[in-house]
Amino acid sequence: MNLLITREVAERLGVTTKRVQAMIRDGRLPAEKLGRDYVIKEQDLKLVADRKPGRPAKSPPAAKSAAGQTRRGNRATSKQVGKK
Repeated sequence: MNLLITREVAERLGVTTKRVQAMIRDGRLPAEKLGRDYVIKEQDLKLVADRKPGRPAKSPPAAKSAAGQTRRGNRATSKQVGKK
């Protein structure tokens, strides 16, 4: 069993170490914390080998609700509270 640190995994996958840490945090890449770094089994790289390259597409922004717009529109600011 060959163990790799996040830097080595990042080099093999062609991503940054932050991306490897994100895959670990998301549960997509099993790892063990050893000191300040993670160690990953070389055989576990197969689990993320078929991932889509790049960043996922952004979803379209959610439509604002009418109630949310009304609340913001009716809210008095601190400057308006004292004025008559």
